[in-house]
Amino acid sequence: MKLFKRTPPDAEHRMISGCVSGDRQQQKLLYEQFYGKMMSVCMRYTDSREEARDVLNVGFMKVFQNIGRYQPSHSLESWVRRIMINTSIDHYRKNKKHRHHLEVEHAYGEFDRSVVSPVSRLSEEEIMGMVQNLSPAYRTVFSLYVLEGFNHREIAERLGISEGTSKSNLAKARGKLQRMLAEELEYDRSPKRR
Repeated sequence: MKLFKRTPPDAEHRMISGCVSGDRQQQKLLYEQFYGKMMSVCMRYTDSREEARDVLNVGFMKVFQNIGRYQPSHSLESWVRRIMINTSIDHYRKNKKHRHHLEVEHAYGEFDRSVVSPVSRLSEEEIMGMVQNLSPAYRTVFSLYVLEGFNHREIAERLGISEGTSKSNLAKARGKLQRMLAEELEYDRSPKRR
């Protein structure tokens, strides 16, 4: 799939106008332009690439249905990203009966700084793999808080959980990631790796 780095303003306007009028070619261009970045967003909230692709496709359907509401004063990428995040949250909420989360009011903590050093040696793919290994509840809160910049109140409102649960899930996610990083550090130090 050919992906575009940046669409010139006049081409972007033409693409948006085409999408508003239902032009399949322009919709394809928009899809191709944002596929990679938006797939990455959806992967943060789902258990598998297949599930992320399903969420992505639902998100793009929403983009095409609502493109007439897009305000050019904002970045098109930000607008599409917000739809993907909201679609991912909706997907999480619909499936949360299968998910678990614990409410521990004082379980909020920081990373042990001695373990963070391996992060610089890991690729983005390896780090995202670790995030993918978190439980859905932990991964969703971690992604919303750390990667998207939501606060605990906003996360709680969007996911239908308490702020304490949001804080707890973030702490648990950080703890699990910390253990995974420690295991990676230990693996890097093992004689087999030298």
